[in-house]
Amino acid sequence: IRFKESDVRAMGRTARGVRGIKLKADQKVISLMIPDEDGLVLIASHKGYGKRSKIEEFSVIGRGGQGVIGMKTSERNGDVVGAVQVFPGDEAILISDKGTLVRIPTDQVSTQGRNTQGVRLINLTRDEHLVGMAAVDEPEGAEFDDADEDDDEGEGSE
Repeated sequence: IRFKESDVRAMGRTARGVRGIKLKADQKVISLMIPDEDGLVLIASHKGYGKRSKIEEFSVIGRGGQGVIGMKTSERNGDVVGAVQVFPGDEAILISDKGTLVRIPTDQVSTQGRNTQGVRLINLTRDEHLVGMAAVDEPEGAEFDDADEDDDEGEGSE
């Protein structure tokens, strides 16, 4: 579900809050994001499938509704396990319940409409399942400006 931040009134820390989404008994919230107009939503499923969708595909509706389908689930791809916002050049880290960890460039994941099943993101064994993912905005192998390295160079030179 997508709604405006202004639809949620400010409350004290002991307040219960307001309803954001109406869920059925077998449903749960898997992700929350503050969308950026340049971003895409990367969605991944239990059996290693995923896709990117444009933020605009998730229309703004009032809070407390039932939401919209972000990814079609089936026996082929399983339930949705994660959704993150990604930008051009980002990478995603995928992890399975058997400890398999894969880093993929999100630009290589096809952009599809909301009500589609996606493409394979990670090869899993028959008894292995995707359990989580995270977006990484720093490409693998990028050079970091580490302050500790600068400090080490100065030691012993006095």
